[in-house]
Amino acid sequence: MSNLLEIKDLYANVGEKEILKGLNLKVKKGEIHVIMGPNGAGKSTLANVIFNNPVYTKKSGVIEFEGENINNCTTDKIAKKGVFMSFQSPEEIPGISGMNFLKTAKSKITEKPVKIFEFKKQVMEYVDELNMNPKLVDRNLNVGFSGGEKKKNEILQMLVLNPKLVILDETDSGLDVDAIRTVSKGIEMYKNNDNSVIIITHNTKILQYLKPDFVHVLVDGKIIKTGDSSLAKVIEENGFKDFKRKED
Repeated sequence: MSNLLEIKDLYANVGEKEILKGLNLKVKKGEIHVIMGPNGAGKSTLANVIFNNPVYTKKSGVIEFEGENINNCTTDKIAKKGVFMSFQSPEEIPGISGMNFLKTAKSKITEKPVKIFEFKKQVMEYVDELNMNPKLVDRNLNVGFSGGEKKKNEILQMLVLNPKLVILDETDSGLDVDAIRTVSKGIEMYKNNDNSVIIITHNTKILQYLKPDFVHVLVDGKIIKTGDSSLAKVIEENGFKDFKRKED
């Protein structure tokens, strides 16, 4: 099976500081990958570089999505190709309701008008499944939401937009057990053999409810070890002190 996402020897900077230092990663359809590492290792940088956030600069290397080089694609075009990213701190957007945001995003991605009645019915079914307050979708997007409500709202967006690849950046950060369980349920609702998930985290809380196919340890800008879910258990017990990047 061909790779849905392939990253080859990626180097990237924030300003003058080199963050990613020759990172390689392959993700096939139907897989769940977890990327773990200590703070400052480059996990969030990786997510932002995939999405071509202009704050970050690719110095060399290639990012391919479905076999196409997306190095120079704009963020909106990458999203339209079927890549979704959740953020550590979702932005508040006054003046735009959650429902209108979803409707606009869906029509932009599909390039088709949204059938309002059917669309709202589907959204509210997801809201019920995620045990969300139904009033949240009518409020300004993320404005006044708790941390857990913001994260659930992003999982709702993921389900509604139904992308090919989901990148969840520290989605479990700061969540209580019930919220983590809900987020995990949303991932299970989304996941099938034709899409993929990358979960970026520095702890193992969310992995109590999900079984990843691969766990990668990212240290100092490079993936230095890959294993199965048992690798996450080692990290839970010992932290990252036993993982050091080997010099090339």
